[in-house]
Amino acid sequence: MTDLNTSPAAQAKAADYVKAHAAISNEQLLARLHALFGADTFSDVEEPYGLLTATVSRHRIHEILDVLHGEKELLLNFLTTMCGVHWPERKDEELSVVYQLHSMIHNIRLRLKIFFPIADPVVPTMTDIYATANWMEREAYDFYGIIFTGHPNLIRILNVEDMDYHPMRKEYPLEDGTREDKTDLFFGR
Repeated sequence: MTDLNTSPAAQAKAADYVKAHAAISNEQLLARLHALFGADTFSDVEEPYGLLTATVSRHRIHEILDVLHGEKELLLNFLTTMCGVHWPERKDEELSVVYQLHSMIHNIRLRLKIFFPIADPVVPTMTDIYATANWMEREAYDFYGIIFTGHPNLIRILNVEDMDYHPMRKEYPLEDGTREDKTDLFFGR
């Protein structure tokens, strides 16, 4: 029996496909993003560990992710992760949501960040674009209090429903300073 996956025709077809869909450099990716949305849409552009990272406005994030999901040249159709972050030292930008997108075809990754005040923790849901955003948004809501408008079931996912705070916010001391039953000798302090 002949294995069709290793036939010369199949190998040539696969080679042509790979050549036509060669990996895109971060410079090419950024140029494409600027062409699609304008250079002024992206700020704080950097490449930590080779991962193109940029900050965008929360008011444009849904539009940007929607276009990138369906854009044929980039094929950024996989939301690898989405998480909330609390930055208490950043005035009027205390909360953040980080989206990491991946193109399995081109093997390129893109990280987009949005920042917003803790007093207005509202972000549009991405569940209509990426089904994987559902539980990730619920987790960000549960731990950081970020409200995703349009989410189909925005309830706590890991903590109890009647919890009245968001435990990953850096609003509470890491240790109880009144404890007397613990000695710091064992902790190198």
